[in-house]
Amino acid sequence: MIEYIRGGIAELSPATAVIDCNGLGYGISISLNTYAAIQGKKECKLYIYEAIREDAYLLYGFADKQERELFLLLISVSGIGGNTARMILSALSPSELINVISTENAQLLKTVKGIGLKTAQRIIVDLKDKIKTGSMAAAGTGNMGTLLPAANAQVQEEAVAALTMLGFAQAPSQKVVLAILKEDSAASVEQVIKLALKRL
Repeated sequence: MIEYIRGGIAELSPATAVIDCNGLGYGISISLNTYAAIQGKKECKLYIYEAIREDAYLLYGFADKQERELFLLLISVSGIGGNTARMILSALSPSELINVISTENAQLLKTVKGIGLKTAQRIIVDLKDKIKTGSMAAAGTGNMGTLLPAANAQVQEEAVAALTMLGFAQAPSQKVVLAILKEDSAASVEQVIKLALKRL
């Protein structure tokens, strides 16, 4: 079992990272929170979850153990797979997610793409006690790194690419991203994706 991978960041997008570890490149699926934490760095250490299926061998990477712990809790809920868990962790920071579950805020949780009211309620029912008793109950590490301002075109391109990687069609993604950038031309890639996840 792979516990973590440390190496140089060969490629980085808001949805994936390629980590070069002694000449071997690992393609790792990441959340927006992890992207914000490692963006701008030459090297990083990602805590790994391996998803081994008949048709695929996937690696999910997290900037800290708390986010991985939340990911593992999310995929333990019936009907929540790796990509849905990553989507939730892209829309909400770890501390926001802990707060949403502990305060039973199903309405906020169902704003995440692909999460209906019943699924949101199931997540809360299944995880509320685990969050309270878990080591993360007192943790408040959810502050997002500030991103460097970039040209609108680049922000638009990266945001649309990330949304299509997360499974959204390109045309509606483009439309939503353009609308968000019209409202706030200074928005970072991360902010644009977070807003788009709530609108798509």
